[in-house]
Amino acid sequence: MSIKQWTKTPKAWVFIAIAVSYSAAAYASHNMNGLRNGIVAIVAAVAVDVICGLIEKRKRIFPDGAVITGLIVASILSLTTSPWVVAGVSVIAILSKHLLTHKKKPVFNPAVFGLLVSILLFQSQQSWWGAFGDLPAWLLVLPVIGGYLVINRINKFPQVFTFLGTYFVLLFVLGTGTVHIGTSYLDAVGLSDALRPPFVNAAVFFALFMLTDPPTSPAKVRDQIVFGFLSAAVGVIAYGYLGGLMYLFIGLMTGNLYQWARSLSSARPRGASPTLKKVDKISV
Repeated sequence: MSIKQWTKTPKAWVFIAIAVSYSAAAYASHNMNGLRNGIVAIVAAVAVDVICGLIEKRKRIFPDGAVITGLIVASILSLTTSPWVVAGVSVIAILSKHLLTHKKKPVFNPAVFGLLVSILLFQSQQSWWGAFGDLPAWLLVLPVIGGYLVINRINKFPQVFTFLGTYFVLLFVLGTGTVHIGTSYLDAVGLSDALRPPFVNAAVFFALFMLTDPPTSPAKVRDQIVFGFLSAAVGVIAYGYLGGLMYLFIGLMTGNLYQWARSLSSARPRGASPTLKKVDKISV
């Protein structure tokens, strides 16, 4: 694939949009750790992606997706994160892309999987500095413009609008008191905190560049709406129970599981029984 052909692909648009936002955030933060972490994350992601591609004997090895994953990882991890941890998160993310697959497509968004696992393994901190959480609010216009161009390109507006609408409405409605769910109490009072920076910045960046990942999200409008609603609802509930910044990851991974389940059901012939299908195959 030539450079001219690549620039017309959705991945090229995503890369350009995130790269511009990342560069602006790194410059505005006046912290060289952003540049360092970005290089480390990209190098680690590309190296593992190329090695996995060679092992799988792929005809085309063009790690543009790995570059995007590295940039997202570096945009979200705190600027004080050790380079070794940054590299580790990128490695986990790319390994999930190659190991947790269905029909040669990743089941989970690689960056989200790596970041969620890193919380459990490394107790990593996410500041979402690349979403301008600690910088002037007007800078958020950069990822919004870039995200709009990307979403328009891949036709994901129903998914993004459903997610953001559900997310903010639930936070507003539930953030008025304590809500009883079953035998547990949801800390709904704390939900109102998610309506302030850097949480708002994180949600917007997340919706524009992570929720919309084509390989791990649906294409049909109806499925996009369900996917966006499910990711938002589970994310808000997770925030009420767990707090922190991993609630968005939990929400999206739930949506990814929904998409995986949908792909399994659509691949099975209507009226066919998995058990009978297996017996027939064995009998042959």
